[in-house]
Amino acid sequence: MTTKKIGFFGGSFDPVHLGHINLAIRVLEKGLVDQILFCPAHISPTKGATPPIAEAKHRMNMLQLALEDVPGCDPYEEEVSRPPPSFTIDSIKELKGDIRLIVAEDTAYGFKEWKEVDILLEMAPPIVGVRHGFDREKLNDLPEKIKLKVEAGMIEIPAMDISSSEIRERLKKRLYCGHLLQGKVLDYIHQNTIY
Repeated sequence: MTTKKIGFFGGSFDPVHLGHINLAIRVLEKGLVDQILFCPAHISPTKGATPPIAEAKHRMNMLQLALEDVPGCDPYEEEVSRPPPSFTIDSIKELKGDIRLIVAEDTAYGFKEWKEVDILLEMAPPIVGVRHGFDREKLNDLPEKIKLKVEAGMIEIPAMDISSSEIRERLKKRLYCGHLLQGKVLDYIHQNTIY
């Protein structure tokens, strides 16, 4: 019996948007994992000065809405149930099986700031979604061992340049956002006046 391959996709998800889901679907379609766990960070240590706007419960609820019809993708509450800050290595140590860490290219550039990153990338080799080709300068800033892991895990995905901060700005200005996130997530944001 083969072990189920699990993708661990962490982030603030403030809010979860179509770019996040696009990356997950592309990874699943390439057969790199069998299931993806979307794990919202309570507060990321790399974003301590700018914690998420939405409370953890709202980000979890938005994830549940966003993923309910997406096959192979499930919300994972582990980090929001622990006191902050959230360290990916702690969650990976609790998961069992064949784990892969899923990140977008911009996240991979910051790996050298992550807690126990060498151990993390051994336990959960990265799958790095690349939209426009890697920025060689930023990649060369990584220690050699991490750089090699990142390069080995790179996969090309079609560009969907969407950011949660852009969505929050658009919502503040009362601009249309239906092209950036799912309707039920947008409805939830409006019903709960989150941003």
